[in-house]
Amino acid sequence: MTALMIQGAGSNVGKSLLVAGLCRAARRRGLRVAPFKPQNMSNNAAVTVDGGEIGRAQALQALACGLEPVSDMNPVLLKPETDVGAQVVVQGKRLTTTQAREYRTLKPQLLARVLESFHRLRASHDLVIVEGAGSPAEVNLRAGDIANMGFACAAHVPVVLVGDIDRGGVIAQIVGTRAVLPPGDNAMIAGFLINKFRGDVSLFDDGYTLIADRTGWPGFGVLPYFPDAVRLPAEDALDLPRRARGQGVRVVCLALSRIANFDDLDPLGQEPGVDLTLLGPGEVIPGDADLVILPGTKSTRGDLAFLRAQGWDVDLAAHVRRGGHVLGICGGYQMLGRVIRDPLGIEGAPGETPGLALLDVATEMTADKRLTRVAATCAATGADMQGYEIHIGRTEGADRARPFAHVDGAPEGAVSADGRIMGSYLHGIFAGDGFRRAFLQGFGVAGGGLSYGAVVEQTLDALADHMETHLDVPGLLALAR
Repeated sequence: MTALMIQGAGSNVGKSLLVAGLCRAARRRGLRVAPFKPQNMSNNAAVTVDGGEIGRAQALQALACGLEPVSDMNPVLLKPETDVGAQVVVQGKRLTTTQAREYRTLKPQLLARVLESFHRLRASHDLVIVEGAGSPAEVNLRAGDIANMGFACAAHVPVVLVGDIDRGGVIAQIVGTRAVLPPGDNAMIAGFLINKFRGDVSLFDDGYTLIADRTGWPGFGVLPYFPDAVRLPAEDALDLPRRARGQGVRVVCLALSRIANFDDLDPLGQEPGVDLTLLGPGEVIPGDADLVILPGTKSTRGDLAFLRAQGWDVDLAAHVRRGGHVLGICGGYQMLGRVIRDPLGIEGAPGETPGLALLDVATEMTADKRLTRVAATCAATGADMQGYEIHIGRTEGADRARPFAHVDGAPEGAVSADGRIMGSYLHGIFAGDGFRRAFLQGFGVAGGGLSYGAVVEQTLDALADHMETHLDVPGLLALAR
């Protein structure tokens, strides 16, 4: 037993969740299992134990395996900076920034690095469960492919194709994939399964049989929709709920166009004492907001222009005049300052952009990228914090004299003189129950009931149970070779 690959008949069919569930199911069988995704595209990244960065979904899958995430689990990570360009991270480290057309010529050179990472994982584990990206049906992208069939063929890994019935047209998704794939790629597919079914599964019996007859592939089951998926960190901002209604403090997060590491919000969204809103383009910051969060972004100056285009700068000024609080995280922290300078053109054209001037700090973008896990202490409450930094740029200024936190005795972040405007480079801090409770107590929220880490673990177990009930999990695992 060595490896099995889950590919989708389309994007967002639930591959990441299925891999996490299979990883947990395999681990409960006593197997040493690891996740792997050859190529991911996401601005939601995790810092690994070996000092690199990978897609957040692979970090969750590593947790399902009982492992610390390492760079080999996602050797190629694309982090979009514009509609046509992205930063390319290879084996945890930034390689270059490239346009989409240029990346097509770069991909074949990356296959060796992908296979190198895969073989390292396979050598040290009983089983590697691989996640594809997008769909193998995008045959126009097959040349030089490293994400789907290009990888599967090169590594000799059997594939299970997943269709999403929630979108409709699932028969065409799977049968159509069979029709457009070349014979060599079709030969890699060992079966199919259906995901996200709502209602009476038996109503799809005829459709399920039709797919098996038309493709010649065996089916491994129909998986009903798993509503508790919202309790797990989402990798795609499209999956974030726009409103998590609680009773108490009203928190509004601005959905920036290049929002990054937005799983910072997940623990807040599950707190009973928090009413969390993810504010979309064109929406107005509500007058009754207690706290506005400016999240991380992959393009600070670009998203600052986006923020202003929505009129959120005016709304923020009014929010502050009303006595409201603001928290900027990473790129959001940089926006709160007086100016953002990028003389080398690290994130786009060289130049500088006036900030929101809510904090007396200034940021200069630098070529070096800080990737590190952090243990800190909150300056205001004394609560212990665990988080990570993943950013470029240095921020300095008078408000740094009032830090948000202390890291190894050194000041981190900045706070305004009245304490209502806060900025920090630390991601992931709300996952810590102690800090989150202490922070929310400042807004009158008693808290104390939510153990976020326990919720994630329990949900992964429930996901594995759900898959064991409705899918042929033993049959899926037996495919690995």
